[in-house]
Amino acid sequence: MSEKLAEKFIDALGKLEKEENVETIAALYADDAEISNVTLTESLSGADGARQFWTNYRKTFGEVSSKFSNKIHSENVSALEWTTVGTSVNGTEINYDGVSVLEFEGDRIKRFFAYFNPAKLGHQI
Repeated sequence: MSEKLAEKFIDALGKLEKEENVETIAALYADDAEISNVTLTESLSGADGARQFWTNYRKTFGEVSSKFSNKIHSENVSALEWTTVGTSVNGTEINYDGVSVLEFEGDRIKRFFAYFNPAKLGHQI
């Protein structure tokens, strides 16, 4: 089950990155979902939190594209290893790697956490 839901997430992220369509990815989150990464001091919650998280993510970049190299799935959890490349809003090249862990409940994302080196990204933007 998590493999199918992770592919929906990857597709929605692609729409966000290419078309700046935040609603497709926000719709994947449960009403009480927890959303965070290594740069946030407090988690965001629910579809509104996901909308805020992904809007802020997209605003960080001019152009952006994520490629997934490894996908590990269990019944209700997926770990996705990725590389994101693009440009910052001021045109600086960006290239960084990380892993996102998605926990599912039913057909929605219950928890999302992204792990990456914030110092490496910070030097690029």
